[in-house]
Amino acid sequence: MTNLNDSDFHLPYNPALIARAKELRQNMTSAEKKLWYQYLKTFKYRVLRQRPIHHFIVDFYCPQLKLVIEIDGDSHSSEDAQAYDAERSATLEGYGLNVVRFTNRQVLYEFESVCEAIAALL
Repeated sequence: MTNLNDSDFHLPYNPALIARAKELRQNMTSAEKKLWYQYLKTFKYRVLRQRPIHHFIVDFYCPQLKLVIEIDGDSHSSEDAQAYDAERSATLEGYGLNVVRFTNRQVLYEFESVCEAIAALL
């Protein structure tokens, strides 16, 4: 069995997204802040915030688990947005990543369930 920490595989990313990712880290949504400061910052495995992968910036990425965690706000509820999110998830899954999505509402009002769902992925 291969140890993911020993892998020299790097996910592709667009360097033009680095500045935007930094800006997003500095201006997290309330749901992202809650999940980060109350759970993921001290998670068992290292988690990166607003990480460029491919031509996207994912909300949270855990390299050891190959896990992407997305927090979807109201803008993700339209039919077009859902189609885009599905295509985006399929692209990320094509790199062997597991993509999980939660809504802002789930993080803000069902926080324990969200944390349990993430822990269950271990």
